[in-house]
Amino acid sequence: MKHNLLEKLGVSVPQLGLGCMRLPTDGDTIDYNHAQKIVDYAMAQGVNYFDTAYMYHSGESQYFLGKALQKYPRESYFLTNKLPIWSCKEASDMEKIFQDQLQRCRTEYFDFYFMHSMNDEHWRMAKEFGLVEFMKEKKANGTAKAIGFSFHGNLPLLKEMVEAAEWDFVQLQLNYLDWTKQDAKSFYEVLEAKGIPCFVMEPVRGGYLATLTPGAQEVFKKADPDRSMVSWAYQWLMSLPNVKVVLTGSSSLEQFVENVTLFNTLPPMGEKEAKAIEDAVVALNSIPTVPCTGCRYCMECPAGVDIPAVFAAYNYRASHHTMAQVRKKSVEIPESARADKCVGCRACCDKCPQNIDIPAELARIHKEIYE
Repeated sequence: MKHNLLEKLGVSVPQLGLGCMRLPTDGDTIDYNHAQKIVDYAMAQGVNYFDTAYMYHSGESQYFLGKALQKYPRESYFLTNKLPIWSCKEASDMEKIFQDQLQRCRTEYFDFYFMHSMNDEHWRMAKEFGLVEFMKEKKANGTAKAIGFSFHGNLPLLKEMVEAAEWDFVQLQLNYLDWTKQDAKSFYEVLEAKGIPCFVMEPVRGGYLATLTPGAQEVFKKADPDRSMVSWAYQWLMSLPNVKVVLTGSSSLEQFVENVTLFNTLPPMGEKEAKAIEDAVVALNSIPTVPCTGCRYCMECPAGVDIPAVFAAYNYRASHHTMAQVRKKSVEIPESARADKCVGCRACCDKCPQNIDIPAELARIHKEIYE
């Protein structure tokens, strides 16, 4: 696996990292045997960057990695974690969470430590509780070797935050669709101008760019009938010089092996490939989907709505042409968890990394599907 040098830190990180938010499961818990095979394969292939967070798999992701990585020397891999400021009631909670994370991951330090999912509200809390100073302190005492943040806010906020500290990295949602659809290009350029390495989450937009609409698939198949849809997303990211780590979440060993193979074998992107992606974006933008990645940050809903399931059912139209098929998919959702059960409390809105107006989208979807 190709590694990229982070000059400021003097370390080289793999171009591909294993995101541990969507590990294989057995019922409601992580399938430890299956997930261990993914970790072992990653280490064998030089993919030694493991990304977790306090809330992934309801906290179990941290326990899993703590156990799975015990067989390897601590200096042989990079381990990340993230502080969820919204889980803090007072400033002292930051230290409690940090120490809990170290214990769960069975480690004495994190190689990369993030302020998690920063937006306007979380940045307000960060300033109130002194999170930036907390991060600097952890770097100074060596319990966090590098500090940065994952970002889900607007462009003015990003410009403000990059000036708040000497950040070692920033993690953005970046893919060829959001490059223009959510103006991710401008966000990327802010980091590039500041010399801050860009780490990437949602490279295939929660799996959406791995399947695609019939129109977009046709574009890519015409350009190269033998390539997978996901290969285009990865090739595009690899063409951006300031992208240093791309996270892939793998729910199976087979999926992860495919991703590693792609990163090891894809050639540089040429004009033909760039034109195919440009045409595919036009096709994708013609479909009025909801930009939900299925992260489930919005859950649990106080009214019982299964928000990600509703959006997934609606987005089914991206690969199926009739609303009748969308209705059929929606019926699979229990009646108590459907869109019309939304009470408009908006508890979900501040939690959504995509800044979706969830109650408005739920109301629109219910009207389109059932009325």
